[in-house]
Amino acid sequence: MKVNVIGLGYIGLPTSIIFASHGMEVLGVDLNEDVVRQLNNGLIHIEENGLQTLFHDVVQSGHFEAATKPVAADAFIIAVPTPNREDEFKSCDNRYVISAVHAILPFLRKGNVVVVESTIAPRTMEDVVQPMIEAAGFVIGEDIYLSHCPERVLPGNIIHEMIYNPRIIGGMTEACTKETMKLYKKFVQGELIQAKAGEAELSKLMENTFRDVNIALANELAKISEKLDIDALKVIEMANLHPRVNLHSPGPGVGGHCLAVDPYFVVAAAPEVSPLIQTARAINVSMPKFVEAKVDQIMMDAPTNKVTVLGLTYKGNIDDIRESPAMEIMEALRLKYEVGIFDPHVASYSDSIEEATANSSLLLVLTDHKEFKELDLNFTQNMAQQVILDTKNVVKSYSPNTEYLNLGNLSKIKQAKDESYVY
Repeated sequence: MKVNVIGLGYIGLPTSIIFASHGMEVLGVDLNEDVVRQLNNGLIHIEENGLQTLFHDVVQSGHFEAATKPVAADAFIIAVPTPNREDEFKSCDNRYVISAVHAILPFLRKGNVVVVESTIAPRTMEDVVQPMIEAAGFVIGEDIYLSHCPERVLPGNIIHEMIYNPRIIGGMTEACTKETMKLYKKFVQGELIQAKAGEAELSKLMENTFRDVNIALANELAKISEKLDIDALKVIEMANLHPRVNLHSPGPGVGGHCLAVDPYFVVAAAPEVSPLIQTARAINVSMPKFVEAKVDQIMMDAPTNKVTVLGLTYKGNIDDIRESPAMEIMEALRLKYEVGIFDPHVASYSDSIEEATANSSLLLVLTDHKEFKELDLNFTQNMAQQVILDTKNVVKSYSPNTEYLNLGNLSKIKQAKDESYVY
């Protein structure tokens, strides 16, 4: 069976490799010639546990090749980005999906399966994708089997989750759903859930919106607890002992191409009836400024004007900086401080730990990398002032004589600094 996967990013590339590892002949398609060249030279361009080894195996077997244009195949999977538009509600920008559909149209034949895995707004399949294929002369459900099958994976554990997670198969017709299920049964061992395309679209968006809303509650709790001089993290720990409570953890904001993006697609589809989602987004968007204000308070009487940022990715142990609040905070701090940066997963931005911490007055932890669990003397011995602000509650041990602050004990900053500071 021949499969084209359009888009070789954080979802498209693993999808390509897993299909190829299960015996299918896969062509991965991407417009970025450097990415295509690198893949055809045997190296992947993203960091993901176990993916390079699996990629090596499928290249050796001859089941994977990369190219800049699609070819005739039995199935076409579209896994291209869907960014926000710069409009009032940051709606879904479908231009890459539309471009991908245009690219495969000349190669479509009767009996082909076409799947959109990209995260899309409700009704995109019905209002955008289906009409394009029908305009080319095909009957959906008879000639072409068209479905939306959203990815549901956790970066850092993608290979396992692609195989074992339940998968929603949202066909435009019942026949589309059944034919698409046959394709995904090639490797998915989790449950295949039959759905309509619109149900699949909205289900994926609400999975991420649920998490965004609950993170907003935790972030608001951190702000409330600071005002009341109460440890927010202790409150969360105790509340979660209740069998029906699972408060999330506060942090410096929400990033990645899911939680920071998808809720806007729901809002844009129905802005007049989504005030809760809009409020949650506003709370999470406010967190980088909130963290910046805490840094300003700490640095008011610091011995030097240098801050060290630990971590730039939106979550730990990956190299993905898309929509990362850490990047936003880092850029804002650069406008008023000398900023050292250490992220062992993002080499293009990172200094050595010695350079990053030399003469620094603050270690600002913005990502929960495993490397930051123990901040020993290697991290603090070059500092002018040994203070840690851990916005991810990841640090479990640190060198003696270090002041440790997190989003649970922020009121300590106010006690030690100028009470008149306004943020």
